[in-house]
This record gives sequence, C-alpha cells and structure tokens, in this order.
Amino acid sequence: MREPHRLLVIANETVEGTPLHDAIRARADEAPIEVLVVAPALNSRLRHWMSDEDAARRAAEERLVGCLQRLELAGVRPYGWVGDADPLLAMEDALHVFSADEVIVATHPEERSNWLAHHLVDRARERFALPIAHVVVDAYVAA
Repeated sequence: MREPHRLLVIANETVEGTPLHDAIRARADEAPIEVLVVAPALNSRLRHWMSDEDAARRAAEERLVGCLQRLELAGVRPYGWVGDADPLLAMEDALHVFSADEVIVATHPEERSNWLAHHLVDRARERFALPIAHVVVDAYVAA
C-alpha cells in the first residue's frame, strides 16, 4: 500500500477559506493523504505584552475546529492544534513531531497580510528543506 502524502498546513484567519480547502482536497484526490493543520494563536502586541493569550487561543481553536469539520465532510481526515503565535515557530514545532512531505501556508492577499509583509513564505522556504506552497485566501470571500 502506498504511503500517505503528509501535508502540514499553517493558517489562522484563512484556515476556513475555500481556496485552502480546495488545495487540500486536490492533494487528497491525487493520493492518500495525512493532514495536520496548525493555527498559530495570533495576538495583538498589547495583549501579548500583558500575557493575555487566552482570547487569541480561543479564536484560533474555533477557526481550527471549523476547518477540521469542513475537511472531514469533504472526505479528508485531518487533525490539528493551535500553535505558537509565531507562525515559523509553530511550523518548526509541528515538524518536530510530524514529518511532512509538503507545507501549505495560507495567507490573506498581499495588501492585507501581516505574514507576507514579514516575508513569512520566503523565510519558511529558506529555513525548511521542504516544498512550501502558498495559498491566498481573501477572508472577505473565504466561505
């Protein structure tokens, strides 16, 4: 039996977006797939400095649950967790326990993406020796 393609997905506000789900389903249509979705617990600087990360973790968890349920309805059996607020660190943490064959990073469009403003996709490609795909999700038309 063929080994499943191991896909790590890093997304937060974009985690429920149709373009991301389409990209995951396309890979699932090609081969058996194992999917880990990590939603970094995004937080404002003020809340971070005040050590108030609970709201960010709850929001990330709610979005993550919606994503996992939607993928299950589409026939994909994912699992996931809320990761570190730093998406690169969240990716690194996940890769310590999940030997991915590929990573998908989902972001907002460039004009609204903090991750792209900080060159997250480029930095991930430099840091990790894995194929890293970038999927853009416009949150205003995500569902």
